[in-house]
Amino acid sequence: MLNPITRRRFTTLSAGVLLGAGVEARAADKPAKDPPKPTPTPTEAPFERDYPPPTFKPAWKKPQINRLMVQDFVIYAHSDLAMTKRLLEKEPGLLNATMDWGKGDWETGLGGAAHMGRRDIVAFLLERGARIDLFCAAMMGQLDAVKAFLTLQPKLIDARGPHGFSLHFHAQVGGKEAEKVLDYLQSVKKVELKPVPFLKPPSERPTQKPK
Repeated sequence: MLNPITRRRFTTLSAGVLLGAGVEARAADKPAKDPPKPTPTPTEAPFERDYPPPTFKPAWKKPQINRLMVQDFVIYAHSDLAMTKRLLEKEPGLLNATMDWGKGDWETGLGGAAHMGRRDIVAFLLERGARIDLFCAAMMGQLDAVKAFLTLQPKLIDARGPHGFSLHFHAQVGGKEAEKVLDYLQSVKKVELKPVPFLKPPSERPTQKPK
């Protein structure tokens, strides 16, 4: 014979059922979390030759440097000297590696350090043999080099570096050491100079040379 349910037991069971139903109802009412958005990854643009292929066939005997590693190196070279050194020690081939951020926005570690005004990182990369360019020369205050480039090709006054930054901009982030370059560029073509939001005051800029 089944034991009769006492009033106290009936009350306890009823409360448990109601509590469970309330929890389920709250869970049902709670909106589901949106699934995490996938991290964007680079995609190669579709391409099909509409011209005869070259007669020279590359051998591809050596593997290319991993694109993610190139990406990380270029990003770190914008602002982190320690990580720039660490990655270059790990893979010396990164020194002149170039990242395409999309639609031909090519950038090297040196290019990133130059438009950020990081003279310490630029000095380190140049010491290791990085290929200096006009934009880096402008930021470093190399007036003779900048004049030589513009004498060779005057249209370079309108040249654009990584992310579309101009020669004037690179001289501007070069600070006091690049003032003569900026004055020269302004004498060739005067442009409106806008404040650089990420440019630190002169007293806070790294000037030490790498050991």
